Amino acid sequence: MNRELEYMFVQCARVWIPDAEDVWKSAELIKDYKNGDASLQLTLEDGTNIEHKLDPKTKNLPHLRNPDILVGENDLTALSYLHEPAVLHNLKVRFIDSKLIYTYCGIVLVAINPYETLPIYGTDIINAYSGQNMGDMDPHIFAVAEEAYKQMARDERNQSIIVSGESGAGKTVSAKYAMRYFATVSGSASEANVEEKVLASNPIMEAIGNAKTTRNDNSSRFGKYIEIGFDNRYRIIGANMRTYLLEKSRVVFQADEERNYHIFYQLCASAKLPEFKNLRLSTANDFLYTRQGRSPVIDGVDDSKELCTTRHAFTLLGINESYQMGLFQVLAAILHLGNVEIKEKDSDSSLIAPNNRHLTAFCELVGVTYKDMSQWLCHRKLKTATETYIKPLSRLQATNARDALSKHIYAKLFSWIVEHVNKALVTSIKQHSFIGVLDIYGFETFEINSFEQFCINYANEKLQQQFNMHVFKLEQEEYMKEQIPWTLIDFYDNQPCINLIEAKMGILDLLDEECKMPKGSDDSWAQKLYNTHLKTCCLFEKPRMSNRAFIIQHFADKVEYQCDGFLEKNKDTVNEEQINVLKASKKFHLLMELFQDEEKATSPTGQAPGTGGRTRLSIKPDKSRETSSKEHKKTVGCQFRNSLQMLMETLNATTPHYVRCIKPNDFKLAFSFDPKRAVQQLRACGVLETIRISAAGFPSRWTYQEFFSRYRVLMKQKDVLPDKKLTCKHVLERLVEDQDKYQFGKTKIFFRAGQVAYLEKLRADKLRAACIRIQKTIRCWLARKKYLRKRSAAITIQRFTRGYQARCLAKFMRLTQAATVIQKYQRMYVEKKRYRKKQAAALAMQTILRAYMARQKYQALLREHKAVIIQKRIRGWLARCWYKRCLEAIVYLQCCIRRMRAKRELKKLKIEARSVEHFKKLNKGMENKIMQLQRKIDEQNKDNRLISEKLVGLESSYAVEGERMRSELSQLRGVEEDARNKAIQVSSLLEELEKLRKELSVTQQEKKTLEEWAQTYRSEMEKMVSELKDQNGSLKKEKDDLNRLIQEQSQQMTEKMTRAIAEETHQLETDLNEERSRYQNLLSEHLRLEEKYDDLKEEMARSSNIKPGHRRTDSTHSSNESEYTYNSEYTEMEEGSRAGDDVTRGMDTSLTLKLQKRVTELEQEKQSLRDELENKEDQFQRARARDDAEFRKARGAELEYESLKRQELESENKKLRHDLAEMRRSLLGNTAAGAGAPGSPAYKVLLDQLNASCEELEVRKEEVLILRSQLVSQKEAMHHKDEKETMTEPSVFAEDVNKLKDADELKQAYVGLKDTNRSPRFTRPPLEVGDLLSRLRSAAPDLHRLNEDGELWLVNQGLKETVRLLEHQLQTQRRTYENETESLRGELQNVKEENNRQQQLLAQNLQLPPEARIEASLQHEITRLTNENLEFMANDPAASQEARVIILRRMVDLMEQLEKQDRTIRKLKKQLKVYSKRIGEMGAGQTEGQTSPGQMVEEPIHPVNIPRREKDFQGMLEYKREDEMKLVKNLILELKPRGVAVNLIPGLPAYILFMCLRHADYLNDDQKVRTLLTSTINSIKKILKKRGDDFETVSFWLANTCRFLHCLKQYSGDEAFMKHNTQRQNEHCLSNFDLAEYRQVISDLAIQIYQQLIKCMENILQPMIVSGMLEHETIQGVSGVKPTGLRKRTSSIADEGTYTLDSILRQLNAFHSIMCQHGTDPELIKQVVKQLFYIIGAVTLNNLLLRKDMCSWSKGMQIRYNVSQLEEWLRDKGLMTCGAKETLEPLIQAAQLLQVKKKTDEDAEAICSMCQALTTAQIVKVLNLYTPVNEFEERVSVAFIRTIQTRLRDRCESPQLLMDTKMIYPVTFPFSPSCVALETIQIPGSLNLAFLTRV
Repeated sequence: MNRELEYMFVQCARVWIPDAEDVWKSAELIKDYKNGDASLQLTLEDGTNIEHKLDPKTKNLPHLRNPDILVGENDLTALSYLHEPAVLHNLKVRFIDSKLIYTYCGIVLVAINPYETLPIYGTDIINAYSGQNMGDMDPHIFAVAEEAYKQMARDERNQSIIVSGESGAGKTVSAKYAMRYFATVSGSASEANVEEKVLASNPIMEAIGNAKTTRNDNSSRFGKYIEIGFDNRYRIIGANMRTYLLEKSRVVFQADEERNYHIFYQLCASAKLPEFKNLRLSTANDFLYTRQGRSPVIDGVDDSKELCTTRHAFTLLGINESYQMGLFQVLAAILHLGNVEIKEKDSDSSLIAPNNRHLTAFCELVGVTYKDMSQWLCHRKLKTATETYIKPLSRLQATNARDALSKHIYAKLFSWIVEHVNKALVTSIKQHSFIGVLDIYGFETFEINSFEQFCINYANEKLQQQFNMHVFKLEQEEYMKEQIPWTLIDFYDNQPCINLIEAKMGILDLLDEECKMPKGSDDSWAQKLYNTHLKTCCLFEKPRMSNRAFIIQHFADKVEYQCDGFLEKNKDTVNEEQINVLKASKKFHLLMELFQDEEKATSPTGQAPGTGGRTRLSIKPDKSRETSSKEHKKTVGCQFRNSLQMLMETLNATTPHYVRCIKPNDFKLAFSFDPKRAVQQLRACGVLETIRISAAGFPSRWTYQEFFSRYRVLMKQKDVLPDKKLTCKHVLERLVEDQDKYQFGKTKIFFRAGQVAYLEKLRADKLRAACIRIQKTIRCWLARKKYLRKRSAAITIQRFTRGYQARCLAKFMRLTQAATVIQKYQRMYVEKKRYRKKQAAALAMQTILRAYMARQKYQALLREHKAVIIQKRIRGWLARCWYKRCLEAIVYLQCCIRRMRAKRELKKLKIEARSVEHFKKLNKGMENKIMQLQRKIDEQNKDNRLISEKLVGLESSYAVEGERMRSELSQLRGVEEDARNKAIQVSSLLEELEKLRKELSVTQQEKKTLEEWAQTYRSEMEKMVSELKDQNGSLKKEKDDLNRLIQEQSQQMTEKMTRAIAEETHQLETDLNEERSRYQNLLSEHLRLEEKYDDLKEEMARSSNIKPGHRRTDSTHSSNESEYTYNSEYTEMEEGSRAGDDVTRGMDTSLTLKLQKRVTELEQEKQSLRDELENKEDQFQRARARDDAEFRKARGAELEYESLKRQELESENKKLRHDLAEMRRSLLGNTAAGAGAPGSPAYKVLLDQLNASCEELEVRKEEVLILRSQLVSQKEAMHHKDEKETMTEPSVFAEDVNKLKDADELKQAYVGLKDTNRSPRFTRPPLEVGDLLSRLRSAAPDLHRLNEDGELWLVNQGLKETVRLLEHQLQTQRRTYENETESLRGELQNVKEENNRQQQLLAQNLQLPPEARIEASLQHEITRLTNENLEFMANDPAASQEARVIILRRMVDLMEQLEKQDRTIRKLKKQLKVYSKRIGEMGAGQTEGQTSPGQMVEEPIHPVNIPRREKDFQGMLEYKREDEMKLVKNLILELKPRGVAVNLIPGLPAYILFMCLRHADYLNDDQKVRTLLTSTINSIKKILKKRGDDFETVSFWLANTCRFLHCLKQYSGDEAFMKHNTQRQNEHCLSNFDLAEYRQVISDLAIQIYQQLIKCMENILQPMIVSGMLEHETIQGVSGVKPTGLRKRTSSIADEGTYTLDSILRQLNAFHSIMCQHGTDPELIKQVVKQLFYIIGAVTLNNLLLRKDMCSWSKGMQIRYNVSQLEEWLRDKGLMTCGAKETLEPLIQAAQLLQVKKKTDEDAEAICSMCQALTTAQIVKVLNLYTPVNEFEERVSVAFIRTIQTRLRDRCESPQLLMDTKMIYPVTFPFSPSCVALETIQIPGSLNLAFLTRV
C-alpha cells in the first residue's frame, strides 16, 4: 500500500480538494508526498499555490483524479477512482462539453434536465435502440425501456421503471418518453389503438395534475404509477393508473411565481369560445384561485392550444362532449366559488351578501339553490347525543370551509377523471405481463416543510431502502457467479428511520391518535413526539428555538418539519352539510356521480387515498351509522401508508429499473451546471450510495482477453503464455504486490478502486518511455542527416561561386569587344534604313495613284457591260417562264380530265358487273329451292336482322366519313384556285418590275453625272479613305474585343446553362426516384395489409367451429379474374355463374388503384387533346371557310356520282339481305318435312348458297372501305401537291417583288454604309435620298453644299450595292425556278408511283379474305398518313402542328372504326357459334367427323391442326384447362430452388409459363390467358408468403418473375422490344392479345418480391454489421480496449461465434452467387448490392453516432480499412459502377472525421469541405462523442465545435441525426431480352410436367 501511495502521490499527480463554491476543486502536487507529511503542496488550475493540511487524526489523503482517458465515460462505475468528486466531474464533462444528458451509474440511469429540446427522441432513435443490448449503445431512456421490455419477454417477469427526482428535474418527461417507446416498439394487439390511448392520458393528467412552480414550469403535483399491460405476444393491450398524494392545497393557494393547475388557465384562455359562454369565465387575473401567484402565463405555452390538446385526448379516451362540458362546468364552478366574498357579521359569525354574482354563477353551474349554499357556507351543524345545533362560523372559519369545499370538489373530480381514464385503457384481453412506470416525487426539503413534504420524504425512504437492497443483491449475485470470495459490504440501512415514521407509536401512529382526540392540537401532538422519541431515537431531534417543530435525520439530509397544519391535513375534513347540498343537485348528473358512494372511502381506480380527500359524512342523524362511519374512517396518513405498502409489494414483485433525474440549476438555464445543487440531488437520489457500495467491493472488472489486449505493453515476451488467464495472473502478481487489490474470477478479473488507474499509469509510463526512446533515435538521425546535407551544400556553393566569378570576368571582356562592333554596324544600319524608307514611300504613292485611276476606269466600263447583259437575260428568262407554266398547266388539265373520264368508265363497268341482274343470273334456278327452305330459317331471320342493323349503321358511318373526305377534297380544290389567283398576281408584279427597270435606267444616267462631278473631289476622298481606314482599324479592334467578350459571355452562359440543365436533370431524376419510391412504398404497404388481412382470416377460421376437412385450401382458390378481364361478352356469359367469393378471393387492390389513377390521367390527357383539337379545328375552319364553298361547286358532279354509287351499293346490300332472310325463312319452313335435314343435297346446296351470299356481302362492304381509302389517299396527294405549289413559286416571286416595292434600296444602301463607316468628324444626320436627288437634278447644284459629309461617294456606293442586290435577286429567282421544276417532276413521279401502288394494293386486297382485307387497308392508310405527316413536317415545320392535328383526328377515327369492326366481328362469331350449335342439334345423328357451319366460318381463324415434325416445334406448350392447377402446383408451389431448380436453365419456369401463355394466345382463348396469368401471380404470392424468409426462394422467384416480364415485353409485338429479337423470335410474338396491363401487374409483383428480398437479406446481415464493421478488430492491435463499467459492452476482440468482416464478405458472396445462379438480371443485381451497401453504411453510421466508445482515431482507421475491403469486393465482382460505393460516403467521411486534425480554423474549414455527405447534426455529434483511447490523444475543444457549427449554419438540410435504415431505393427493371430460342427448350422429367404437349 505504501509503495502504491508513493507511486501515485508524486509530483504532477492531480487530486481533488474540497471547495466552498464548486464543492470540489482540482489541484496538482508540486512535490512528492512522503509518509508522515502533515500537508501537501498543491497548485490550483488557475496557477495559485496552496498548502493543503491533512487531518491530524485520520491522515486521509485527498481523492485522486482519474486519468483523462477515463473522464466522460458512459458508466460511472467504469471510473477507476469511485468517489463523489469523480462522479460530479464526469457528469459535468458529459453534460457541458459533450452535451450528453444521460449517464449510467451501475443499474441507475442518471438523467440531467437540459432545459432545451434535443433531437434525440425521434422514431429513428427508437428504432436504433430497439433490440439492442443495454450496454451496446450510449446511455438513454430508450435503452432502459428496451432493457425492461426485453427482460419481460425473456424472463417472463413483470418490470418496473422507477423515475424519481426533484421538481423540475424532468421526471414526467422521462416517464412519457418511456411510455412512448413501449407504444412505438410493441404496437397494440387490437385495432383500437391502445398505445395512442396510453399516450393520450399524458396531456389529461398534465392538465389536471401539473402546475407551474418556482422550480419547474410543468411540475407534477401528484405521484402516479402506470401499469402498461401486454399480451402473450408482448403487444400493448391496456394500461392502469394509480395516483398518490395530490397536492390539493394548490387549488386554493399558490406562492409567488407559481400557478394553479394548468386546466384552470386553459379554461380562462378559451373563455371566448361559444360553447364556454355559459361558464361565465374571464381572464385568470379575475379569479382568486388563479391570480395569487402573480404569474398567470408561462413563456412559450399557449393555454388555448393546450386545451384543444386536452379535449382531443378526452375524446380519444371515450369521454364524450357532454361529459367534457360537465367537467369544465365543475372547474368553472370552483373558480367562481373562490371569488365568493364572505363578510364579517360580528366576531363569531359571517354572511354572504344577497345576489352575489359569483355564488349565483356557482349555484347555476352545479344546479343547487343559492339559499342553501349561502346558508351552509357561513354555518355548520353540531350534533350531540340528543340534539343538533347550527353554529355560525366566523369569517376566517367560513373562508377555510369554502376553500376546503373547493379542494374536496377538485379531488373528487381528479379521482373521477382517473377512474374514467382507467376505464378507457382497460381491455378484455387477458394480461400476460406488465411494465410499470413510477413517476414519483423525489426527496424534498424547503424552508418551511409541512405534512406534504413529510409524506413525500417518507415515500422516498421506502424507495431508497428497496433500491439499496436491490443494488446489494446484484453485487452479491455477480460475485457468486464469478466465484469470488464474498465479504459482507457495509451499506446504509434506513430501516430505523422508516420505523420512526411508521412503526407502532411512531410519528404516524401518534398523529392518528391525536386526530381522534376531541381537543387534539398540533402543539399537544408535538409534545407527544418529544416525550416518545427525543431520548429513544437518535434520528429524531428537537429544534432549539421552537416547540412546534421536529427534525428527522433522513438518508439524504436532516429536515425540519413545522407541526402547524399536520392534524388538519391528516383529517382532511369538509362540512358535511355542504356535501349534502351538492348531492341534492338534480340538474347536474356529473356532480351526483362525483359524490356518490361518499361513505365508501375507496377510489374507483384503486388509486392512493389522499388524492380525493376521503371524508366520511353521515347524512342521516342516526347514531349507529355515525359511530360506524367514525370507526371505519381512515386518516390521510394511514391511507398513504397503506397505498405505499401496496406499491412496495408491487415493486418487489417486479424487476426494477431506476432513472434518477437531476436538476442542473435553479434558473432553468440550458446546459448550465451548478455543482452544489447537483451534488445535493446525487446524495439524495442514491447515486452516491450506489458508488459507495461498488467501491467497497471490486468495482473494476475486466475479462482476461481485454486485460491482455490492454496491458500487453507491460508484459515481456517470456511472460506471454498460450493460456491468457495464466499470463494475466503472472503479470498481476508481478505488478501489484497486495493480492487483496484484485481477485480472479471464472471469466473476469476484479480490481479494487484505484487499481485500474494505477495500471493505466504504469502503461502510460511504459509508453512514454518508449516514445522518448523513439524520439531520441529519430532526432539523432534527423540531426546527422541535416549536418551532412549542410556540409554537402556548402561545398557545392563554394564550387559554383568560384566558377561564376570566372565566367563573369570572361563575359565582361567579350561584351566590351562586342559593343564596339555593334555600335559601328548600328549606325550604318540606321542611315541605310532611313534612305530606303524615303525611296519606298515615293514609289508607293506613285503606284497607288496610278492603280486607283486605272481601276476606276475599268470598273465603269465593266458596270455598263454587265447591266446590258443583265437586262437581256432577265427579259428572255421571264418570257420562257411564262410559256412553260402555261404549257404545263394545259397538259395537267388534260391529264386530270382524261383520268376522271377513265374512272367514270371503270366505275360504270364495275356497277354493271356486280348489278342485281347479274347476281340473279348466277342464282337462276334457285327460287324454287329457296321457297322450299323458307320455313326452316325463320329463327335465323331474327339473327340476320341484327346483322342488317349493324351493316346499316356501318354504311351510315361510311357515308359520313365519305362526306367528310369530300369536304376536305373541296377545300384542297379551293387552295388550288387560290394558287391560280396568286399566279395572276405574279404577272402584275412583273409589270411593276418593268417600271422599276425604267427608273433604274434614269438612275444610272444620274449616276454618270455624279461620277463626272466626283472626279474633282478625288484627292479629298483619298484622305477620307485613309482616315476611315484608321477608324476601321480601331473599330475592328473594338469589334475583336467585343467578340472576345461575347465569346466569354457565351461560354459562361453555356456553362451556366449546362449547370442549370444538369441541376434540372438531377432534380427531375430525384423527383422521379421519389415518385417511384412512393409508389413502391404503397405497394409494400398494400402487401403488408394484404398479409394482415390473410392472417386475420386465418385467425378467424381457426377460432370458428368449422372442421378442418371442410376448409377450402389455397390451391383451390380462384384467381382475381375481375382485375385482368378483357371486354369479351362471351367470357362474361361464361363467368356469370361463378361464385362471388371465388371472384373476390384474389383481389388486387394495388392494381385497382393504379388503373383508376391511369384512367384519370388518360381522361385528363384526352380532354386536353380534345380541347386542343377543337381549337385547331376552329382555326382551320375559319381559314378555309371561303374556299370550301368554291370547292363544293367544283366537286358537285363528282359527289353526286359518288352518292349515286353508294346508294346503288346500299340497295344491292339490302336486296342481298332480303334474299338471305327469305332463304332462312324457307329453310325453317321446311324443317318439319325433313327436306333440309343435315347431310341432304338440298341442305348442302342451300348452305353453300348462304356462305356465298355472306361472302358477297363482305365483298361489298370491303369495296366501300377500299374505295374510301383510295379517295382519301388521292385527296391527300393532291392536297400535298397544292400546298407545295403554294409554298414555293408564288412565295418566292412575291418575296422578291416585295423587296423591290418596299423601302427604297438606295436609302438602305446609303444609310447602311453611312452607319458602318461613320467617323467622329461627321456627326450630322444623313440626308434623305429624295433631298439628295433634288439637289442633283437642279440646274445649278451647290457643289459645296451637296458634298456635305461625303454624300456623293456614299450614293455611289449605294448604287453599286443596289446593282449587286438586283443581280443577286435574279440569280435567286433562277435557282428557285429550277428547284421548283425539279420538285414538280419529282412529285409527278411520286404520283405515278403512288397510283401504281394503289392499283397493286387494290388488286391484292381483292384477293385477301374479308378480315385480312380490312386490316390491310387500315394498316396501309395508317402508314400512308404517317409518311405524309413526316414529309410534311420535314418540308414545312411551321405548318406541321395543324397537319398533325388533322392526322391525329383521322387516326382516331380509323381506330374507332377498327374497334367497331372488332366488336361487330366478335358478335358475329358468337351468333355463328349459336347458329352452328342449333344446326348441330337439328342433326342429332350426324357423326363427329362432319363439319358444322360454325366451323366453316371459323376456318380462316383456326386452321386444321396438321401433325408437325419435331423440327417444326413452334415454342408453345399445350395443356388442358383442368390441368392448370396441376401446372401451377408442380411448377410454382412445389418447386424447390435447392432441389430440382438448381440444375435447370435459369428462368426455366418463366419460359414454360410463357410458352403455355403463347398457346392460349394462339388459340385466341382470352379466358385461358386470364386464368393462367392470375393463377401464376397468386401462386407466386402464396409461395412467397409461405417461404418468404428463405433467401433462395425469394431470389429464385424474383429472377423468374423478371424473366417472365421480359418475355411478355420481348414477344409483345412492340417495335421497341422487337428490334432486339431474331427473325425466329419475332415470329413467336403474341398475335391476339395485348398484355400491357398484365405487364404492369407483374412489374408490381416483381417490386414486392424485390422488397421482400431486401428485407430477407437485411435480416440476415443485420446481426453481422455492427460486430463486423465496428466492434471487430480487423487490424489487430490498432485500437486499445478501454475500461468498461457494469453495463458490459460486446468485446471488440474476435471470440468464437462473433461476426467479423469476413463473415459479411462471405455472406455477400453467397448472395451474389445465388442470384447469379438463378439468372437474375445484372442490372437488378447492381440495385440489390447498392441497397445492401446502403444498409451496411446506415446501420454502421447510426451505431457510431450512438456509441461514444467507438468514436476514436483508431476506430476510424478500422472503419476505413473495412470500407476498403468492401470496395475491393465490389471491384472483384465488377460492381463498381452500381452506385454502392457512393452509399458508403457518409460512413467514409465519418471515419475521416475521426482521424483528421481538430484544432485550428483551417482544420474546421477542411472538415466542412470534406464532410459534404454528413449533416451538421451528425458532424457535431461525432465531434462531441470523440473519445481518446490513449493519453497521447486530445479531446475536441468546445470552441472548435462551436466554430464548426458557425461555419455550417447556412446549410439547408434535415435536422435528423440518424440515417433511415428502412429506406429502400426505388427499383427499376430494365428490359433484358433473352437469347434463348423457345423452340429449343426441353422440359426435364423431374418437373412432373408430362401433361404438357409441345406444339
